[in-house]
Amino acid sequence: MAHIKVEEGVPGIRSLVMFRPETGKPLYELAQVLLRGESPLTEAERELIAAYVSNRNDTMFCMMSHAAASRHLYGDDKNIVDDVLKDMQHSQVSDKLKALLNIAGKVQILGKKVTEEDIAEARKQEATDREIHDTVLIAAAFSMYNRYVDGLASFTPTDEKEYEEMGKRMAEKGYVLPNNQK
Repeated sequence: MAHIKVEEGVPGIRSLVMFRPETGKPLYELAQVLLRGESPLTEAERELIAAYVSNRNDTMFCMMSHAAASRHLYGDDKNIVDDVLKDMQHSQVSDKLKALLNIAGKVQILGKKVTEEDIAEARKQEATDREIHDTVLIAAAFSMYNRYVDGLASFTPTDEKEYEEMGKRMAEKGYVLPNNQK
C-alpha cells in the first residue's frame, strides 16, 4: 500500500502522476524525450538502459515495465533483455552497449564513480559523445524515477502479464499521461 493516498490499483509512477499532475507532466515529458526522442541509441537500447538501472536499484515496477517495453522493441531478439539483466558482461549485446551499460551502472551508484577509463572504453567501442550523454542522463533520470516510485511505495503488480501489456503500450505509444491528466 502506498505511503500516500493515491488511486488504488493504479501501478507505479502512474498513480503518482495522477496524484500530482503538475510534477508528473514534466517527468513524463522527460521520459518521452529520453526514451522516444531522437538519439543515436535505439529505443530498445534506451529502454534496456532504463530497465538495467531499475534492476540495479531493485525497483521491480520500473525494471519489469521497461524490460517489457525493451523486449517488445527488440522483437525477435527480445531474449537480449533478460540476458543483460541476468549477467550484462556475458550477454550478447555489443561491446559498445556493454561499455555504455557499465557507465549507466556507475551513474546508478554515484555519478562520480564514472571514470576517464570508463569513457575511454566506451569511445574505444565507438560510442559517440551523444550516446555517452544519453546513457548518463537516462541512468540519472531512472535513478530518480526509481526512488520516487519506491519512496512512496507505489503499487507494484506481481503478474508478469500486466507488465507485458504495459511494455507494449509504452513501446507503441510512448510516455503519455493517464487519460484524466493534461
